[in-house]
Amino acid sequence: MRSNSEKSAMKLKHPSNSASQTITSTDTRLLVRETLRISANLASAPPPYPSAEAVTPERQDLRLGGLSDDQFVDSSLRVICCEEIDGRRWKYLAENDGFRSHGSKQLKKNCIRSVCLQSPQAPVDELTAFIRSYVVPEGFPDSVTPSYVPYMTWRALKYFFGGAMGVFTTQTLLSSVGVSRNSAVPGAVAINWIIKDGAGRVGKMLFARQGKKFDYDLKQLRFAGDIMMELGAGLELATAAVPHFFLPLACVANVSKNVAAVTSASTRTPIYKAFARGENIGDVTAKGECVANMADLLGTGLSILLSKQNPSLVTTFTLLSCGYLMSSYQEVKSVVLHTLNRARFTVAVESFLKTGQVPTLHEGNSMEHILNLPWKEHRPIVLGPRFKDAFEDPNSYLAVEPIFEKEQYIVTYNPSKGKIYALFKDQAKSDDILKAAFHAHVLLHIVRTSNKNPSSLGKREHDFSVVRPTLSDLQSHNAESYKMVSALYGPFKNKATEQGWVMSESLLNPGRARLSELGS
Repeated sequence: MRSNSEKSAMKLKHPSNSASQTITSTDTRLLVRETLRISANLASAPPPYPSAEAVTPERQDLRLGGLSDDQFVDSSLRVICCEEIDGRRWKYLAENDGFRSHGSKQLKKNCIRSVCLQSPQAPVDELTAFIRSYVVPEGFPDSVTPSYVPYMTWRALKYFFGGAMGVFTTQTLLSSVGVSRNSAVPGAVAINWIIKDGAGRVGKMLFARQGKKFDYDLKQLRFAGDIMMELGAGLELATAAVPHFFLPLACVANVSKNVAAVTSASTRTPIYKAFARGENIGDVTAKGECVANMADLLGTGLSILLSKQNPSLVTTFTLLSCGYLMSSYQEVKSVVLHTLNRARFTVAVESFLKTGQVPTLHEGNSMEHILNLPWKEHRPIVLGPRFKDAFEDPNSYLAVEPIFEKEQYIVTYNPSKGKIYALFKDQAKSDDILKAAFHAHVLLHIVRTSNKNPSSLGKREHDFSVVRPTLSDLQSHNAESYKMVSALYGPFKNKATEQGWVMSESLLNPGRARLSELGS
């Protein structure tokens, strides 16, 4: 039993314990209230920006491309390649997809993302680049001599005054043939005629953007231009059947004929140059134009005699057009060029891979295809493409990239598109581009012959996309092609030189995209 003194002591302590419990309960409520207030303030405050030290160059590049730090961390993106085209740099990223058995990361398929590292061009800069593509040659000013600018300036002024003078001369000619100057007819007719000629000049200007195509595909463009010439002549004849559509038909016809004129003028000099043996290209050109003018005069005289007999217009035009196009085709086929453009390079390499011999100049030119229909054209080899066109699976790039570590190019096959792609690194020279083109044809030859299924053998000649190698097949094909190129490229160049062929990368028309180092 407790003593009376202990009981008294407990009675004395009881009031103090009650007060202590009351104070503790009040403090707890205040603490909870303060905690809730601080939490609410933190929830409504904006997230703090990362410090400058935490922003790595890689993340800064991603921010320039529109990717935030959260996107970078959450999606675990990996930079696999850098690319530069026309002064603009791009980075290509892929997303990690777990780990392989030996510990290296596997990338997700079909997840390549492109990020531009520069801000978009200003509208003024885009307009300037658009105009430059029409009025100056590619590579300007390094591709021309300093005298090009003053010559073209004075030439533009000459044509300006000539175009203005043409309005008055047209009106005068109409008046001379009996149209009264006092009526509005000569002015209206002259304006319609000038609109027709103006449309032709606009078409000529737009087609001139083809630029370097006149150098490396001059046979094909020359024959296509002659087809456009006949198309324009047919539209001019159609105005007699529908005179109320004279202006639109005449405009389209003049556009077609002016496009043909640009093609003829742009390809004339290279063709005459192939005939000249020395510094006599001027003489060869003058005599060639004289022969053409004499033949034109004889044809004009014949047509005047035929017109007096009132022949059928459709029949006469059809016969003359067939003769014109047949002569044009044989004219182009008779030209023997020493340069290897894309078409003749294909003929030379395929012949070399099949027979071990490079065709002669006459054989190579005769086997070149002149008429390429746009809706049937399928070029299985692309030189200098964008990275995103060549690769859809990042693992396929990582598989073939080590094979070409010592080369200034990468060659691959895209099964979904059925094409061979040759990508160039930023240090690629002329011989590297030629070697890459040769390598692409070798890989094409290997892939085409790798499928042993007889049922698809007939289809493969017309549809290259039926061949679908796996990733391991792609690696083995590239390794095999690399060994073949190392052994065959030198002999191919030597035999091509012995036959008189001149190889130049510019005539192969490679794309402008170039792969660059990840750290650059």
